[in-house]
Amino acid sequence: MNDALITINLVVLNGEKYVRHCLNSVKDQTHPHNRIELNILDNGSVDSTKTIIKEMAGEFSDFLKFNLIENDKNLGMWPGQEKLLEHSAGEYVIILSVDVILDKDFVSNAVKAISKDEKIGAIQAKVYKYDLSDLENENYKIKTGGTIDTCGFQIFKSRRIINIGHGEKDNGPSFTKVSAGKQFDFNKEQEIFAVEGAVPVFRKNALENCRIMGQSEGSREAGIVSEIADHDMFWYAEDLDVAWRMRLFGWKQLFVPDVIAWHDRQTTKNLSRTFSDFLKIRRRLSLQKRRLEWRNIRFTIIKNDYTINILKDLPHILKREIMMLGYIIIFEPKILAEVPTFFRLLPRILKKRGQIMKRRVAGPEEMRRWFI
Repeated sequence: MNDALITINLVVLNGEKYVRHCLNSVKDQTHPHNRIELNILDNGSVDSTKTIIKEMAGEFSDFLKFNLIENDKNLGMWPGQEKLLEHSAGEYVIILSVDVILDKDFVSNAVKAISKDEKIGAIQAKVYKYDLSDLENENYKIKTGGTIDTCGFQIFKSRRIINIGHGEKDNGPSFTKVSAGKQFDFNKEQEIFAVEGAVPVFRKNALENCRIMGQSEGSREAGIVSEIADHDMFWYAEDLDVAWRMRLFGWKQLFVPDVIAWHDRQTTKNLSRTFSDFLKIRRRLSLQKRRLEWRNIRFTIIKNDYTINILKDLPHILKREIMMLGYIIIFEPKILAEVPTFFRLLPRILKKRGQIMKRRVAGPEEMRRWFI
């Protein structure tokens, strides 16, 4: 058995209905508990989240470390994870969301996969959807299989981003069609463009390698700061930004079907089958999230994409942007209020792009093979 030291980092805000199930799944890992450290950062919860965590602390006495940090204010998900990284001694780091439940062999299978090649920077789990109604009282266990939540990020020439397999059934040997002429096998270990942020497993050195210097309003400190996640983004698409940068810096990202978890993705409870369904899902999202989604995905492209690749795919990109603009004007005009902030932050984003491009390892052709 691989006894590598693992750090599990959980950032939580008002997660009382999930946190007990999430922590029970951590407690039941088959990886040696004396080789797991658990760091939890509470981002200012006002419900019973902190009380539940403190009540459960004694159940982790056989773990190498159990550490709870309490914040008075919300740092955001990835800036919070960055703070926990300061307390992480593990060779590998699991970025855990409170609405995720881990299979008991999650850690051991992830370690086995990532330790095979020093250039693997991140592991993407096969993540299924679940609902709290699937659970019986305090029993978090769910049947293996079901509906896929994500197998990682796929990117298109239009720069559209999707969660691979989202909403597809995983019944035995299964495939999902990600584009015309290309299918993704849910049961095959394979490289992907980027890991998704619900429960990625990172090589700590790869995360640290992605650090750049930034200056942002959302920073914990004034002035110039070192950042992995973009503090200007605060929330939404930071996972895509970090993973894209990691690939640009030469790190592999691997989907491993034996690494299994379940995710209760609130924003897509009922999968859209019609445009009317899509509108209902969009209206369930907060206005802040919709504005940040529009802004941050474009910031991610500006920071990490090669100019030559943008020019080659410009017809696809322009078509999508025109369609998106038309949709926003008609159905979600309040998103346009984010435009002034976009242009105010753009000079800082361009400075970050300059740093990233100076350190790039993967060339334009290598990156283009991921755009389908």
